[in-house]
Amino acid sequence: MTKSQSKPWIVQKYGGTSVGKLLDTITGSILPEHLQDYNVAVVCSARSGTSKSKGTTSLLLDAIKLATSSKADTSELDHVIDVIKGEHLQAAANEITSEDSADILSNLQLLIQKDCEQLRTFLKATWTLGEISDRTQDRVLAVGETLSCRIVTGSLRSKGISAETVVLDDIVQAAYGRDQRDLTRAYRSNPSEFLQGLSDTIWKRMASCTGVPVITGFFGTMPGSLLHSVGRGYSDLCAALCAVALNAEELQIWKEVDGIFTADPRKIKTARLLATVTSEEAAELTYYGSEVIHPLTIEQIDTAAIPLRLKNVKNPSGNGTIIYPSKPSPASSGDSPSLGALTSTYTSALSKKTFMTANGYYGETQYRRKPTAVTVKEDITVLNVKSNGTSRPHMFLARVGEVLERHDINIDLISSSQQMLSLAVCSTKGDRIHDVTAELCEFGVVTAVKNMAIVSVVGHKMRNMTGIAGEIFHALASAKINIYLISQGASEISVSFVVEARDALLATEVVHTNVMRIPLHCEQENTFIRGPWLY
Repeated sequence: MTKSQSKPWIVQKYGGTSVGKLLDTITGSILPEHLQDYNVAVVCSARSGTSKSKGTTSLLLDAIKLATSSKADTSELDHVIDVIKGEHLQAAANEITSEDSADILSNLQLLIQKDCEQLRTFLKATWTLGEISDRTQDRVLAVGETLSCRIVTGSLRSKGISAETVVLDDIVQAAYGRDQRDLTRAYRSNPSEFLQGLSDTIWKRMASCTGVPVITGFFGTMPGSLLHSVGRGYSDLCAALCAVALNAEELQIWKEVDGIFTADPRKIKTARLLATVTSEEAAELTYYGSEVIHPLTIEQIDTAAIPLRLKNVKNPSGNGTIIYPSKPSPASSGDSPSLGALTSTYTSALSKKTFMTANGYYGETQYRRKPTAVTVKEDITVLNVKSNGTSRPHMFLARVGEVLERHDINIDLISSSQQMLSLAVCSTKGDRIHDVTAELCEFGVVTAVKNMAIVSVVGHKMRNMTGIAGEIFHALASAKINIYLISQGASEISVSFVVEARDALLATEVVHTNVMRIPLHCEQENTFIRGPWLY
């Protein structure tokens, strides 16, 4: 790998819409600027259009469905593959326009055609068989990231920057072997440790490349398929694994927003950009509706003590939101670190503490005096199960849990008494919820309340602050918002409650204004105190 030994590493991950719409900004200004001071590794998602539903991954999922359908011929399958190939060939031609780069464009287009024709052959063989394994599905989906990375690599080369595509679609097998039973057993016993074990293999792949490593966000063929075991945030996780492998100074996730806000800025116009949040807050916000970062990603960088920064491709000069690891850096826990390492660690820790304090985090535990953010998770159904009294309370809970597990229904919130159980679950699995409701009727009286939403108020160590919950529920009562379920004790950094979906926006505004003390737009206009303001 061509790199400067004196420069630290950073890893930059770019999403599908950024690669699809803003590639010239990425390869023409963002990357060259960072390469002046850092060695940079780039992780890319599959290209997208205006939404995920129109992106390459979604088209590949459509192709898989067609390849395993009972269609009489492969004409529709061929059409989807032709669309994928045509879009990437056009993207390559649009990005590489210089006559001096004609050879780069020609080679890139040949690679795209080869990848797509191999995909066609592979899926037609699947169509003949009429079924597809989890490993085969992973292999198909990996094509999207490979095509994306080839275009990014070609774009960098056309601008005189040495780069090479690094494909990670087989690193799980390279690290652990090919026995699926062993892989499944190892992953289920300790997912975090399993993922950490990929670091050496990832490093070897990057060490053998020339120039900037452009890395596929789709990695390995995970037990049970990558989409099932990790989900659509797998490219963020891949970037974290690369950052760990390189011992990077920072992991950067580049999106089309400035960072994490106090609320959804698309709905709450007065939402403010947060300069920093803790890793625990980021994980909680992600789980309860905000598209922040994948929890496994946070766990990997937190363990390795690597800061994560969210940046905006449309606003590269912005500072974004930084998520500091909650654990100390490895240099501070070594057996005999050098004086330089100790000094650097002390300076970094002092700088972090000063920065966090300036942004509302106090003390060694970084507790908050008021909530950090409020988020909403929509499409929720509340299941109320009243026991018929034939089972002891702990058996009643166990039997309900078994039914939900059998139907693969996750519980977002739960509230219980000895004979009554209220569960908030995702409504998107409508058919399964109907079956679950019918089966739960064996245990007692069941009601399903649809069109609900979970509102979560998040703040680090917020549970230790007396009166926060009282403020929240007093504000909601004043706005005449009815609450159907409350959960606080399970988390010391959040208070969550369920309201009707039609009240979710009002509940968010009420908490944002009256509890977090962020005034409405009209109140700001009537405030005559002069700035500067930090939003």
